[in-house]
Amino acid sequence: MSTTQLDLNFAFGNFNYICSRVSLTLCPLVGDKDGIEPLCYSRNVKIADTLIFQPSTLIIHIIALVMTAIMIYHIRSKYTAVGRKEIIMFFYLYMLVTVMDLLLISGIIPTANTLYPYFAGVHMGLISATFWCLLLNGFVGFQFAEDGTPLSLWSIRISSFIVFAAVTFLSIATFEKLGPFDPLHPVALWVVFFIFNGAALLIYVILQIVLVVNTLDDRWPLGDIVFGIAFFATGQVILYVFSLNICNFAKHYIDGLFFGTIATLLSVMMVYKYWDSITKEDLEFSVGSKQNVWEVKELLGEDEMAGGGLYGQQRFNGNSPASGPYGQANFYEERY
Repeated sequence: MSTTQLDLNFAFGNFNYICSRVSLTLCPLVGDKDGIEPLCYSRNVKIADTLIFQPSTLIIHIIALVMTAIMIYHIRSKYTAVGRKEIIMFFYLYMLVTVMDLLLISGIIPTANTLYPYFAGVHMGLISATFWCLLLNGFVGFQFAEDGTPLSLWSIRISSFIVFAAVTFLSIATFEKLGPFDPLHPVALWVVFFIFNGAALLIYVILQIVLVVNTLDDRWPLGDIVFGIAFFATGQVILYVFSLNICNFAKHYIDGLFFGTIATLLSVMMVYKYWDSITKEDLEFSVGSKQNVWEVKELLGEDEMAGGGLYGQQRFNGNSPASGPYGQANFYEERY
């Protein structure tokens, strides 16, 4: 396929300009009957008689999976943090997007495979579902629905699945030329990929700025938001504007996709950093606080211990059947 016969200028609803500069997973399926190849792309390597595309980007994807697993572990360890179960869904979705990106960009699932359009459609659906999930997490801090409740969790799960299914269907219909959808004119897919996803991200950022300014005394989380936006915006500019320059300068060893993937990972890490900075775990009810309580008890005199000590009156006078070992409500079990 010769890209010189195509109009590679930027146009609304047209992927030709973008695909001529960076190899997105949908580029082999749109713009021309044989897809569009970038004018310059990273070198391939041969491993065990298999060509691996974008090897440097593949390494970043593996690093991203490891880093995401670490972030998920730390989120799960904050047992009483607000929005813990909601935000973790975003990171699971990002992990799935990374896995699909790894399989498609690297050529592990080759473009000649008859299933490639379906995997690419799933990938597009997961990307939009991830942005949608992030948007809904932006409302959690306002407590329109109490976090951790079935209403809060299932509203995010069901709506994210609907977005995933709708965008996946739209993508596959466009790739396979079903009904009114045409891979040569993928306007609807372009609108979803750039406008819908971009709007979801923008609304999330605005919501978080409002949340920090109106409800928090600490302004440091605004720095996390700024850094996250800066990383993401820089990655998009490198990806769509400077990819050819980077590829030619680096003699095809890396291209804009390498730096764009790094920037996306950094922006996701800033989402975690921001969430971590605005959620303070209630140490009184956390598992790790029990050790501190026992340390205090060891310092009490024998008379105080005999009289009930620090929590004695609450332990022996508390009438609530839900009272825990220190007269406190069993917050963890009731909430989670």
